[in-house]
Amino acid sequence: MSDYSKLVKALTKSEILQKWTEITPLEEVSGVPTSSGSTSANENVFEGHDEEQIKLMEELCIVLDYDDIPIGAGTKKLCHLMTNINEGLLHRAFSVFLFNEDGKLLLQQRADEKITFPNMWTNTCCSHPLCVPSELGTKGDDSADKNDLKTAVAGAKFAAQRKLYHELGISEEDCPISEFQFLTRIHYKSASGDESSKWGEHEIDYILILRTKNNIKVDPNLNEVRDFRYVSAAELKDMFEDKNLQFTPWFKLICETFLFQWWAELNQIGQFEDEIVHRLL
Repeated sequence: MSDYSKLVKALTKSEILQKWTEITPLEEVSGVPTSSGSTSANENVFEGHDEEQIKLMEELCIVLDYDDIPIGAGTKKLCHLMTNINEGLLHRAFSVFLFNEDGKLLLQQRADEKITFPNMWTNTCCSHPLCVPSELGTKGDDSADKNDLKTAVAGAKFAAQRKLYHELGISEEDCPISEFQFLTRIHYKSASGDESSKWGEHEIDYILILRTKNNIKVDPNLNEVRDFRYVSAAELKDMFEDKNLQFTPWFKLICETFLFQWWAELNQIGQFEDEIVHRLL
């Protein structure tokens, strides 16, 4: 176990809430999806960034402990600053891998406007469940255990459906909740760019597989997505050989450790489901 892993594992709920007083404890979360505070475009950390993307930094992510137990709500800004990540702040994410009937994977190139990892190619959709009942997996079920994996998976699927529409214009009809297949979780950390970057990711990422028809409508939000394409496994490997292309670190990690094995067995994808958090730190 790395020193960083030990740091994250050692952080208790009380220590997390004491260290980052901006976090709202889970039991006090109101269900409102954005922060009540303001995120000023004049803050130095946002200098030169897109106004719409700055506003999205007010969204409330699900702050976690090492064991993927929800602690509370923290703004996207709080969760993505490397100063906080380097001290162990961790949040929940999801990554969707959408395959069409031909077995091709839908990739997106993140927009230049993105604050983190701009212009990089990545999997179909990668984002964060909000700290609200539907995306915690507890909507309509007061007895649901927020610490239970099944509950968390349900929330991640709702978040994935929301973001597929927001980023790529894919309708709910083309990505019904029932068609998402949860596989596993990965835990990783990466700066956005070089190690001097102000921004980064430190996530437990829920991997979701989606099989769709060939003719689904994709209408990208250009503030989120610069380009998209469907690729075969061979075509993706060729893309990795192109030195002019950049890829998000989580996508590269997943490709290096899991993706091509999953891809070869798409019709039996359920065999890869597990309850493990794969630590790729």
